[in-house]
Amino acid sequence: MSEHIITGIDVGTYQVKVAIVRVPKSRDERILPQIIGTGFAESRGLRNGYIINEADVVRSIRSAVAQAEKAAGVSVKKAYLSIGSIGLDEMVSTGEIITSRADSEITNIDIEKAVADSAERIADHIPNRKVIHEIPLRFRIDGEEVLGKPQGMKGTKLEVDTLFITTFEQHLNDLIGAVERTGVYVEDVMASPLAASFVILSKTQRRAGCIMANIGAETVSIVVFEDLTPISLKVFPIGANDITNDIALGLKITLEEAEKIKRGGITGTTFPKKKLEEIINARLSDIFELIDLHLKKIKKDGLLPAGIILTGGGSTTLGIQDLARTTLNLPARIATLEVGKNTKVRDASWAVAYGLCMIGASDGEESTAIGIAKATKRTVLDWLSQFLP
Repeated sequence: MSEHIITGIDVGTYQVKVAIVRVPKSRDERILPQIIGTGFAESRGLRNGYIINEADVVRSIRSAVAQAEKAAGVSVKKAYLSIGSIGLDEMVSTGEIITSRADSEITNIDIEKAVADSAERIADHIPNRKVIHEIPLRFRIDGEEVLGKPQGMKGTKLEVDTLFITTFEQHLNDLIGAVERTGVYVEDVMASPLAASFVILSKTQRRAGCIMANIGAETVSIVVFEDLTPISLKVFPIGANDITNDIALGLKITLEEAEKIKRGGITGTTFPKKKLEEIINARLSDIFELIDLHLKKIKKDGLLPAGIILTGGGSTTLGIQDLARTTLNLPARIATLEVGKNTKVRDASWAVAYGLCMIGASDGEESTAIGIAKATKRTVLDWLSQFLP
């Protein structure tokens, strides 16, 4: 039997990252898929995750894929793709049905019908948008909330609150088209924050309740977990480039110098330390205030025991961990990415690309985050089929 090779493509605003993994034949869950090739290229033709010049985007993707193919010694024919623009959004809808069996026992068909009803109720409220993931959050039987899945229980009326993660249809279509113009078939599409969370967050963190914040170049994306389930996802149009720009303007220096200072690459007394801290903290405060407002909106502010886990290129900014802890009143830590030895992947900025590979490699049950994501991927694949030859 030939080896199972899986590819993940993360088209970020700053860089396109490609990871190729080999899935071990062993079914031991402790053995992670091995990264055998990586590639990256500067992202061109994108703004806040939107494609503004398709030809430039295609060249960037082709360059990153070619680099990964050379390192892995394989030819990439298909891949999992992430989408992470500010077009990502969420909506929660409630669906209800009357159970179908004469003995009132709830079946999988009833659950599917309830979720479908919740989808129908939002269809008219999301013009120009496409559902990427649908995730059941809570079930109620005859008005009483039940823990876990209601299958096998008895009741007359079944209700479900479902989280729908959506994006603009046109942007999704453009992104898939750009990848497939490089000769790579898109197997599935995943929201970037979810993809990263699969390899950044531990099961303990996801069960207790936590928020992962991916601070990219032009966007900050967050995903909130509770009881192993993603309960909220949001993308804000602010990012690490804003910090760099503020430093360059405030200290009257070049963008290149500002970037090095932001990451702690330039030390000494060349620049006034207090002024630098004020500049950085002002922009970081803006970011964490947006996150705090969202947590208050979903009534989870100060109520996530595992705290906030910071990832993305902007997570290396000086003082970010302490400011996050103070502003959000939550434990805070910088994410790490453990992918084994003998790999060029050394930081969490590769989490999305590697997470996409983990999705493809997973045989997880629906109770896990990966299982939930895989169980809902039919929504996108069915829609995409109309565009494929």
